[in-house]
Amino acid sequence: MNQIEVAHLRKRYPAFSLEDVQFSIPAGYITGFIGKNGMGKTTTIKSILSLIHYEGDIRFPAGAAPFSNQRIGVIMDDSFLAKDWNMHLVNQAMKIGYDNWEEDTFFRFLKRFRIDLGLKVKELSRGMKIKLMLAVALSHRAELLILDEPTSGLDPSMREEFAEILLEFMEEEGHTVLLSTHITQDLEAVADYIVFIDRGRIALSLEKEDFIRYFMILKGDGDAQAKLPADAILGRKSGKYGVELLVRRDALDAVPAGLTEDQVSLDRILVLYGREMA
Repeated sequence: MNQIEVAHLRKRYPAFSLEDVQFSIPAGYITGFIGKNGMGKTTTIKSILSLIHYEGDIRFPAGAAPFSNQRIGVIMDDSFLAKDWNMHLVNQAMKIGYDNWEEDTFFRFLKRFRIDLGLKVKELSRGMKIKLMLAVALSHRAELLILDEPTSGLDPSMREEFAEILLEFMEEEGHTVLLSTHITQDLEAVADYIVFIDRGRIALSLEKEDFIRYFMILKGDGDAQAKLPADAILGRKSGKYGVELLVRRDALDAVPAGLTEDQVSLDRILVLYGREMA
């Protein structure tokens, strides 16, 4: 069963557009949403949350309209909390806004994150605001978390703790996460599926292991790339000592002489995909 189904999503701006975006978020798993900056991740998420107008069909088969749904926890780049609220006022506002607000859970997370109850939202650092929004998202019995760059601004230890919290959240049956991030190490630690958007279109959507296996990275003699089928090359980086190529694994029967296979990672896929291919 899918928690979210996106079909024929379009959103046009003067300098950028989403074009026929289609993918599904399976229930009960963590799906990573990746792409280079400006490729459509945040626009897609804002469409899912009905924060912007769009064309197409976005369905939540298990629930009601997305942004009014009490079961969705959200972290976006901009906090939706009033800047002059302290933590007690945040608690009071969320108690009014969420039917299943759990005050004890909220304050327990604030203690865990070492957030001073007397501080106002505007006095929090970027990282502390992310922690506060995470505390809110996890304190009203949400079944679906939609997170847009949640670990940006967090130090490595907090990013590791964030990953642990997501895995704790997923221990309860029926919980689902859509996690958009450019910090691919976080996804390699926790994600089950990967959706890859490039230039406003979905380039690939697979289980994480299948996604990584879809690609090969070859390094070596720049002249050796001529031995590869042209449509197999998805990106290249040329340097003084040779070339690094991102290719489709299924397009090759063997690695040509002059090239050697290197380890594939989500980070290298993002760096190489589309490079020098314009």
